[in-house]
Amino acid sequence: MRRLAVLLALSAPLAAQRGAPPAFDPARLARIDTVLQHYVDANRLNGAVGLVMRDGKVVYEHAAGFADKEAGRRMATNSIFRIASQTKAITSTAVLILAEEGKLTVNDPVSRWIPSFAKTTVATRSDTGRVITPATRRITIRDLLTHSAGISYGTDAIVRDLYEAKGLGPAAGYGWYTADKSEEVCETMDRLGTLPFVSQPGARFVYGYNTDILGCIVERASGQPLDVFIRERITKPLGMNDTYFFLPPEKRDRLVAVYMNDSTGHAVRAPDGAKGQGHYVDGPRHNFAGGAGIVSTARDYARFLEMIRNGGTLDGHRILAPHTVRLMTTNQLGTTPYGEGLGYGFGFETVERYGASGPYSVGSFGWGGAYGSTYKVDPAERMTVVLMINVMPLMSDIQMVWPSAVFAALTGR
Repeated sequence: MRRLAVLLALSAPLAAQRGAPPAFDPARLARIDTVLQHYVDANRLNGAVGLVMRDGKVVYEHAAGFADKEAGRRMATNSIFRIASQTKAITSTAVLILAEEGKLTVNDPVSRWIPSFAKTTVATRSDTGRVITPATRRITIRDLLTHSAGISYGTDAIVRDLYEAKGLGPAAGYGWYTADKSEEVCETMDRLGTLPFVSQPGARFVYGYNTDILGCIVERASGQPLDVFIRERITKPLGMNDTYFFLPPEKRDRLVAVYMNDSTGHAVRAPDGAKGQGHYVDGPRHNFAGGAGIVSTARDYARFLEMIRNGGTLDGHRILAPHTVRLMTTNQLGTTPYGEGLGYGFGFETVERYGASGPYSVGSFGWGGAYGSTYKVDPAERMTVVLMINVMPLMSDIQMVWPSAVFAALTGR
């Protein structure tokens, strides 16, 4: 009887096995598998894990392709990915936990925690070359949360030589990579404060080291290393058991290899080092990059997002208050360089106009990572949507095609 039950289960339609709710068309859900497999078969991706949740329940979960093609290791739904800038939302949450406890405020000057930020400077171009002038005001934690501090990743032509000389910018992979550093993050960020930035505080959205600076502030305000604070206050309570800054060696075989799209768009294995495989297992394990350093799974990250979608709580664990979550997911800026109708809150990009981010509703929020992963929470549809890949640089259009395929399966309420 048991064998018969297994055979029947294997022969059942895939979407039916997933228990697709009435709002989703089972055939259209199953079609997403074909979409992901197409990119694998065309050698645009080595593999991917897609996950969709609605009302806290898994609607779609699928692993396609290979975690490591050369080793013949297939992708699995519990494969572990480098999530790069998806780290930012977690670190921003850590900052706001401390704000709720009164240990800091979002209007604090950064110099309260990192003295080198007391008198920052800004580089501008002139007829004679580069001019460095004092900042018009002190940078605040709010500026960092919204990427409006004027701080880039130091790869801009106007400052790149200065950053490279200090082990940042071009000397740090694509600018954001610090996993290979033997120094602690606050030492790196203290040195950053001596370098010129590329815009005045509050003048415009500039994507860069902002959240890495916040990671140092978490350490100094809490008295704990960033990895310990995040584990004790966020990932452990949420049951995110595969989320780390540096992966335990015993989980090495679950880490997805990094690939890159070559000049023809095909996926080839990335090299070792900062611009490829990284140092997330065998690295020095000293520098916890709050802006780009975490590795995780689709399920783990979806649990974090579900906590945010639920107003700061999940499975009885309260991480943030509902009003704090509203600050994170409400546009705090006029607009960003990424398109009209998109804003930015305290750690998340926000959708302000329907159509500005594909099919996602107004009020949706999310971001992605340099290794190609992407996510969105759509509160209006009660959905959390996560796509995990590790391809850098990424040249395919999977990040746009993926949500279209997901929402094409949503045919009811």
